Amino acid sequence: MTNTPDLHVVLGAGPAGSTLAGELIRRGHEVHLVDRTGAGPAPEGVTRVKGDVGTVDGARAAIKGAAVVYHCVNVAYHLQVEVMPVIQDAVVAAVEAEGARLVVLDTLYPYGETHGAVMTEDTSWGATTAKGRMRAALDEKYLTAHREGRARVVMGRSADFVGPHVLNSTLGGAVFPGALTGTEVYGLGDIDLPHSYTDIRAVAAGLATLGEHPDGDGRVWHLPTAPALTTREVFRLIEKKVGRPLNVVTKSEPEAFGPFDQVFMDSYAELFYQHSEPQVMDSSAMQEAFGVKPIPLDTTLDDTIAWYRGFLARR
Repeated sequence: MTNTPDLHVVLGAGPAGSTLAGELIRRGHEVHLVDRTGAGPAPEGVTRVKGDVGTVDGARAAIKGAAVVYHCVNVAYHLQVEVMPVIQDAVVAAVEAEGARLVVLDTLYPYGETHGAVMTEDTSWGATTAKGRMRAALDEKYLTAHREGRARVVMGRSADFVGPHVLNSTLGGAVFPGALTGTEVYGLGDIDLPHSYTDIRAVAAGLATLGEHPDGDGRVWHLPTAPALTTREVFRLIEKKVGRPLNVVTKSEPEAFGPFDQVFMDSYAELFYQHSEPQVMDSSAMQEAFGVKPIPLDTTLDDTIAWYRGFLARR
């Protein structure tokens, strides 16, 4: 199989995948953005491709010719434990057969409860929840595939997303529409605990950097993330920017709110510990190794508020 030296294929066209596709285009790469429909908006210069990465044949067809493949696929939250391992098997088999490198967007779930300790790449994987154990098992399989020489793999872990186009996040559709309209703004658990949030554009820049640096393969990296504030401090910054006090409603239990229905929240309940202990992620290793910097939170909030103003005006 001969790969196109500069073809980068992004699997998954959600906010992370779409933002990454735009970042790769800006860096001068040829980019295919793959999802089940192959339709919908995409950054200028990106080729949309219809593909099903739930099977090996489908995944191979989707990534054919790629030098680098980025796995940003997600599925409905309550289906993740069953479906994500199936997708992993197909994607790993595909990159192995096609000879492409694999860059995986990952979460903090494998660490489990840390009792407030700052999370670094050396933090032990102590997850006890079903989704945390599933993610840890996936990650071990990725690293094993790399160690055995079957595939070249690197993983980038992100904290909770924030930024333009990010809706389904605790610092997304649960906060900014209410902040701009004077309606309810939702916080989960103890909002006086420090909590890391990663700008979706820094997620994209970090993954693109890993895609361009094979010397980083075979391990987990934390994607560039601004220093953590408490969620209440973030809300106060938003108040100053929108010029009105926020009508904050805190949820002490995992019940439906904002963009999250009860099906989602029932599935998320096992991870509610993320809002009852500090969630602080350190990304200094990647910053020092590759010279990538997090986007300052002040900039993130300005740009996200501006995007949500336009989003609400179009509704």
